[in-house]
Amino acid sequence: MAITQLPASGVTRKVEATQAERVARRRHRRESIAQTAVAAFIALFFFAPIAYWFLVSVKPLTYTMSWPPVLLSEPIFDWYEVVVLGLDPNVGAKTGIVFNGAAGDYYVIPYLLNSIVIGVLSTIVAVGLATPAAYALSRFHFQRRSSVIAWILSTRMMPPVVAMFPLFWLYTQADQRVFSSIFGRGTSVLYDSLLGVLLVHVVVNLPLSTLLLKSFFDDIPTDLDEAAMVDGCTRWQAFSKVIWHYALPGMAAAAILAFITSWNEFLLTLTVTRTQFRTVPVFGSTFDVSAAGTEWGALAAVSTTAMVPVFIFVLIVQRNLVRGLTMGAVKG
Repeated sequence: MAITQLPASGVTRKVEATQAERVARRRHRRESIAQTAVAAFIALFFFAPIAYWFLVSVKPLTYTMSWPPVLLSEPIFDWYEVVVLGLDPNVGAKTGIVFNGAAGDYYVIPYLLNSIVIGVLSTIVAVGLATPAAYALSRFHFQRRSSVIAWILSTRMMPPVVAMFPLFWLYTQADQRVFSSIFGRGTSVLYDSLLGVLLVHVVVNLPLSTLLLKSFFDDIPTDLDEAAMVDGCTRWQAFSKVIWHYALPGMAAAAILAFITSWNEFLLTLTVTRTQFRTVPVFGSTFDVSAAGTEWGALAAVSTTAMVPVFIFVLIVQRNLVRGLTMGAVKG
């Protein structure tokens, strides 16, 4: 006798649907926990050295190189009094070190101001030059266009150490043979000057800014240019009155990356400076004294202080940075 299978009742279907939803929720919960754990591990991997470096800046020198490491101790702020307030560096037993220099040798504020001035000026100049260049590369199809783009990209692949000696020779020879004859003997226009450091930072930031902005102009429809020129605008007026407004997120992203790159640049700035217009990274390199070792506490205080302006800057502009970097990534 054949058994006829009756169709599932509504209650049965409802129970099966509820069970499927529970399974899906449990799976989603497990995936969320796994993603959170991976993100937490990555964040810990990157922020643990920064946290330890901050701890070094608020504990005595005797605990800096101790083994096993002493993470927490009675906090002291003697290092910050020396590098931020410019007080007497021979602060005594708390730091466990007698400094090798005078009070002004560890004062970081002038170098912070140098970094801010050079970072802001180089960012303005680099983005100001990169914007029309990127527009031209995006809109004009001339001969060797791809070669020009490849050449700009290749400059980012060159290690900075390759340019150290040529840059030093160019600056010193220009000062001795050209500017000394114009402004007087001993005049330094490029080497160890604001102009020289500014030019280096502009050259470092210009290729990346140009390539980044070109990708933004590529995402802006050419119909806007054509409509503006049909209405009587020249090519320059179409760019200056219409197109660049649509590229503002990209310009903001390029400016942010250029400022951060300028803030962290070390090798080429060290090459073209001696005592004047040093930035914070170059100033921090002076804390390694061959006769007395590295002054770790003061160096940690300088590094932690230097992170504060950039951290505040990134917090303020992070929305523009994310919007600019993701613009055009998703097309509907």
